[in-house]
Order: sequence, then C-alpha cells, then structure tokens
Amino acid sequence: MATATNQGERDDTVDRIWTIPNMISVLRLLGVPLFLWLVLGPQADLWALGVLAAAGLSDWLDGKIARAWNQTSRLGTLLDPMADRLYIFAALLGLVVRDIIPWWLMAILVLRDVLIIGALPVLRYYGYGPLPVNFAGKAATLCLLYAFPLLFLGGYSGAVGYVAQIVGWAFAIWGTALYWWAGLLYSVQGSQLIRQSRALEREEDTNPGRGQRTDRPAPQRR
Repeated sequence: MATATNQGERDDTVDRIWTIPNMISVLRLLGVPLFLWLVLGPQADLWALGVLAAAGLSDWLDGKIARAWNQTSRLGTLLDPMADRLYIFAALLGLVVRDIIPWWLMAILVLRDVLIIGALPVLRYYGYGPLPVNFAGKAATLCLLYAFPLLFLGGYSGAVGYVAQIVGWAFAIWGTALYWWAGLLYSVQGSQLIRQSRALEREEDTNPGRGQRTDRPAPQRR
C-alpha cells in the first residue's frame, strides 16, 4: 500500500508542467504557424517539409524521453495529440489552398475530429477525461504525416513528383480510413464507459448503501 508521501510524489510527477517532453511539445506547437506561413506565403516547400520532419522527430523524441525519464504528465497527454491535430489541419489547409488536394478530403478528416471533440463534454459529465490514443489513431496520424510531404512534392513536375503523388495518395487514403476507424473505436470505448457508469448509478439508486461512484478520468498514456 502506497504511503501518503509516495502518493504525493506520483501526483507531483503526473501534474508537472515544466518537463523536457512538455517543452518539446510546446516548441512543436510553435512550429505550426511557421509551417503554414512557409506553405502559403513564400511557398518554400522544402523548408516547410523540414519543419514537418522536425515535428515528427520531436513527437517521437518527447514520448521516448517521457517514458525513459519518468516525465509523463497530464499536460503531455493533451499537448501531444493537440500538436498532431494542428499539424494535420495546417497541412490540409495548405494543400487545399494550393489546390493540391480537394476540399472534401479536408472536410472528411476535420469532421471526425469535430465529432470526437463534441463527445468530450459527455465523457466529462460521467467523470471521464479524454480517451487514450489507440493504435489505429497512431497509425492514421503516421500515414497522414507521411502523405502530406509527398503530396506537396507531387505538385512538382517530373518523375519524382509523379511517384511522390502516387505514394502520397496511397498514404492519404490509408490514413483517412484508419483515422475514421480509430474514431469508431473511440466511440465504442466511450459508449462502454458511459454504459458502465449508468449501470453503476442504477445500482446505487437501488442499493444506496453499497458505496458511491468515484469519478475519475479515463487512463492517460503519452
């Protein structure tokens, strides 16, 4: 059984803000407007792809440091997916404005995120936080972050551009399918949690002396 001191140490670790992984995530977030400006302003695609590559590397790095140095935190579990979503949105916006991909592809991907965000208040009502990222979601994000640089390169003429366009669209199609599959898994998991909470509430109403429901967020993993 953990002592109060040990529990406090664990809580301090979970709630810390100024950790190296969190600082890396903040820097990655700051790269989003830079990436968008490079794509839409001077159309410096190579520099923009460099920013995107650095963001991908930092995404891997902060998670590895968090696990190796025991610096996981609640803030980190929010910053990581937030940065991923913002880079996906920024890349989609740049590709649509540059007329490289159709607007409906962006609409399909953004719609899934809108539905997920819309479900958060319902989960919060039942005492749960954001659901942990599942494998399908990670795979979808990876596919999309591979697709976007290739689609940018596909906008150029020549053999390299032609091949990049084909491979980029392949990643985009798989990424979009996995993105929605992950969303379906989230909805199933959220529905199960809500049903469990409702069942527990009904049991408490029937047997008021048999304990109380303890609200707690869904488990978070960086």
